[in-house]
Amino acid sequence: MRKIIISIFTILLVFSLASYKQNNISDDLMIDIGESAKFTEEEITEAIDLVKNNFDFPASTLTKVWYDEEKSDSYFRDDFKQGVIPENVILLLSNFDVDGSGDNPVLNPNSTYTNYQWILRRGSKTSKWRIEDWGY
Repeated sequence: MRKIIISIFTILLVFSLASYKQNNISDDLMIDIGESAKFTEEEITEAIDLVKNNFDFPASTLTKVWYDEEKSDSYFRDDFKQGVIPENVILLLSNFDVDGSGDNPVLNPNSTYTNYQWILRRGSKTSKWRIEDWGY
């Protein structure tokens, strides 16, 4: 009897781990690094990876993340005037879908959110990015 119970728990554990997805990221996630005079491809990729690894909106699937230097610079223009170093801030944009399950109490079911903003900062060119804010 004990072996049967252990076997059942093992099977349930395997199925739950197999179906568990840490982040809701589309298998067809589109990533666009864009052109940049400020950041290397590696720096932008690290910022995008941080967004991907922290995307955990319930009942939502991340479908696209991209960097647009013109939009990023425009967003931070006033910050630059106040002494913020342009190489230490980045604005990423994303699109994501919300399913119809109703499991997300904040976002509209069966909808797509576009140009969702992620603001990342770092202490210096050699520091790691950190997400400071997100939203519209």
